[in-house]
Amino acid sequence: MNYSFLRGKIVEKCGSLKNFAQKLEISKQELSNKLNNKSSFSQFQIQKTIDILKLTNEEVGKCFFVQK
Repeated sequence: MNYSFLRGKIVEKCGSLKNFAQKLEISKQELSNKLNNKSSFSQFQIQKTIDILKLTNEEVGKCFFVQK
């Protein structure tokens, strides 16, 4: 998956990947693994991301469902 849009929204809304990882209650390394396709986001983590970043339905598609 291509998470570049999600990375942009994270920095825009949370200031940094570290701040977002703390809000998502995971380590920065775990977040990095997810954004680099080494592990997957759980459904719970996707829903929490939507809540934290206040994503619209269109943005959710751009964040989680764009192929490389």
